[in-house]
Amino acid sequence: MNYYINTKIHAGFEQTVHLVTKTLKAEGFKVLSEINISKNLKETFGIDFRKYKILGAYSPDYAYKALLEEDKIGVMLTCNVIVQETNDGSIEVAAGNPVASMLAIENPRLIDIAIEIQNKLNSVIAKLNQVIHKI
Repeated sequence: MNYYINTKIHAGFEQTVHLVTKTLKAEGFKVLSEINISKNLKETFGIDFRKYKILGAYSPDYAYKALLEEDKIGVMLTCNVIVQETNDGSIEVAAGNPVASMLAIENPRLIDIAIEIQNKLNSVIAKLNQVIHKI
């Protein structure tokens, strides 16, 4: 089982970040944070790094359900979604696979919640591919 769900698309980087954020929101996720890794590495170490952002997304409904099942699950919330520029000029969008993450916790009730979140993330990837192909 992969620890991530991903797709590669041919679109502009910032356009993709915007579309990912919009698509996540349409699936019921809130984007709580945006970390610009390339900017941070440049400011901190003077390193030029490819365009790379991490979006911290979560679903309040599913977070609440998970917290009821496991009080320390907050250490694994949010769903990180990356948008990165690749060597071939495409943009990759990848999200952590919540089912793979939940296997580390010995609480089988969390697997059902993780499967529902995984289905939503798969839907985000599918919708992204549909939108990008229309551009």
